Amino acid sequence: MQIFITGGSGYIGRSIIRALTRHGIGVTALARSEHAARTVSDLGATPVAGALTDTDVLHGAACGADGVIHLGVDYAEGTADVDRAAAEALQDGVGSRPYVHTGGAWVYGDTDGVIDEDAPLSPPRITAWRLENEKQVLARAATGEHPVVVMPGLVYGRSGGLVQSFFVEPGRTAGAVPCIGDGSNHWALVHVDDIAELYVLALNAPAGSVYAGVSGQNLPLAYVTRALSHAAGCPGRIDSLTLEEAVQRMGPIAEAFALDQQFSGARARRELGWTPTRLDALAELAQG
Repeated sequence: MQIFITGGSGYIGRSIIRALTRHGIGVTALARSEHAARTVSDLGATPVAGALTDTDVLHGAACGADGVIHLGVDYAEGTADVDRAAAEALQDGVGSRPYVHTGGAWVYGDTDGVIDEDAPLSPPRITAWRLENEKQVLARAATGEHPVVVMPGLVYGRSGGLVQSFFVEPGRTAGAVPCIGDGSNHWALVHVDDIAELYVLALNAPAGSVYAGVSGQNLPLAYVTRALSHAAGCPGRIDSLTLEEAVQRMGPIAEAFALDQQFSGARARRELGWTPTRLDALAELAQG
């Protein structure tokens, strides 16, 4: 089996390539730079030169694959349009073979307790663009194609990701880790290696399926930032910010960090046999 992946040189993508190769699956990976090509090559994947805007490259690589995982995002101007065109090229190329598209749990907005994938959607500004794209991706299931959407929660582990960039590193510089509000809101967490395993399993999911990639660790932000303060080398030192202050410092993503989200993640366990094993987020976050 040969899988083509976009975003393979990124934080989550690297773990997905490791998981695919561990399962004996060959990988080709889009690489928009020499550095990205070296990264995916070192992980055992074959690089395919190109960017998300190179739809002919995407289509050709998807045609030659047994399945596609679309993880890459271009956060320059026109993110939604680039993602939509890339998804269309990939789906046109892969046809009826598995196509796994990346969404995100943030599109559900604040949750009222613990929810599942059927809950209403209410995205913050930074992820609102995903809704129409995912709708178009899933609509192809009705025409005999094989789309699946994986919606990761807040991904942590391996000293990377958004948690590292927006909390640990600023905390190390400032001597205190930022916390938005009083910290009573919950984050739906998942370890990067666990979400990678879900992507592998999603290649065998029924067409039209949607899975929340969350491990059941729905932790208050106050607990998370306290753990992160140890990783940042300033134990117990927290810089409390209003949402307005956080937006000024972090940008619109602060609105997503401030969401109160709790998910079950039971569907992926029940339908795919997904079994997250990294379930002590606070201990791992504290170690950095």
